[in-house]
Amino acid sequence: MEARPRLLLVVVVAAAIVSLCGAVAAENVTVAQLVPMSSYYHGAPAPTTFNAKNYGAKGNGVNDDTKPLMAAWKAACGAAGTVTLVIPAGTYYIGPTQFHGPCKCAAITFMLQGTLKAATDLKRFGNDWIEFGWVNHLTVAGQNGIIDGQGAASWPFNKCPIRKDCKVLPTSVLFVNNQNTVVKDIQSVNSKFFHIALLNTNNIRMSNLRINAPGNSPNTDGIHIERCNGVFIADTKISTGDDCISIGQGNDNVDISRVHCGPGHGMSVGSLGRYVGEGDVTRIHVRDMTFDGTMNGVRIKTWENSPTKSLAAHMVFENMVMKDVQNPIIIDQKYCPYYNCEHKYVSGVTIKDIQFKNIKGTASLPVAVMLRCGVPCQGVVLQDVDLKFKGQGGASSKCENAKAKYIGYQHPKPCP
Repeated sequence: MEARPRLLLVVVVAAAIVSLCGAVAAENVTVAQLVPMSSYYHGAPAPTTFNAKNYGAKGNGVNDDTKPLMAAWKAACGAAGTVTLVIPAGTYYIGPTQFHGPCKCAAITFMLQGTLKAATDLKRFGNDWIEFGWVNHLTVAGQNGIIDGQGAASWPFNKCPIRKDCKVLPTSVLFVNNQNTVVKDIQSVNSKFFHIALLNTNNIRMSNLRINAPGNSPNTDGIHIERCNGVFIADTKISTGDDCISIGQGNDNVDISRVHCGPGHGMSVGSLGRYVGEGDVTRIHVRDMTFDGTMNGVRIKTWENSPTKSLAAHMVFENMVMKDVQNPIIIDQKYCPYYNCEHKYVSGVTIKDIQFKNIKGTASLPVAVMLRCGVPCQGVVLQDVDLKFKGQGGASSKCENAKAKYIGYQHPKPCP
């Protein structure tokens, strides 16, 4: 995204104490209708299943279903054993909704068969719309499930692309302080701000997601990751108005594969170095991605004038296809999206051990490789790069304080 306020660094822990008296749903949905029995270990007990409509949810797109959905979650979370909460087909109009733990159950599945539709009155919201928090062994899965942020009504009020002190619009779905999470087969459309944000979440696997917003929608990052360890994203298509995936500060062990990105601003590590106390970003592996008509391909961006020092290191970006991408490969340590920027000090983020391997395709601007470092970047490797510019003069490279190593085929020609 172009202007990332510090919306995710402080989370107010206000989770209600979950009742441990597990109510049994009056009319359980048949488990076989949800997940094939072959997916469970042989001999394991079938999960207890709760239906949100048994707790007053209407699903008619008109009634406010916020409280009924939270009541259904409370009952499922408080039950023993393995639990499934089903949101049947229908449209559930909801305001800010918290699905919080800790839960009594050993594992809980949130099965979305309908559409969750956000309220449009911004006065109802804080920093996010739907929260899944403080839960161990959570699965959020869809069967034609859609999360609709109804963002078009809110985008005109987003001033973050031009103002540092902007009011942050709500993220559609926040996963916070969860352990061992699976998110799959979900569609997110027209978020007000970020579609999905991960904060302080360890071991989360995300697959077969479809994330959509218009290319001109502001700050609608597909997936934003912050202070997480063990994030795995695969087989996903993201079309949005900002970064398809943004990896913020304090992350370790992020693996991204087979993601199609476009339109949007590409995939970013950053922005980093804007705030005091930011954590290092290490062990990032991104592979087998396609960027179609995006602003950037793979980008590392850090602010100048960083208040504290941090590290961005041990990253591999490989097997990338660029289709008319403005900036296919870019390191920018002078990142500033605002009109007036001070350039007094170099970035406090040290960049080292960064590999770009087997990156091919076309650039829509002449400079296909931009390595703009503050202090010299260390251990930057470009291997088998083939990026062509269709305009006059061909593609070129531009470097500043970058001591790069070049291996194999190189087009454009490396910086002198």
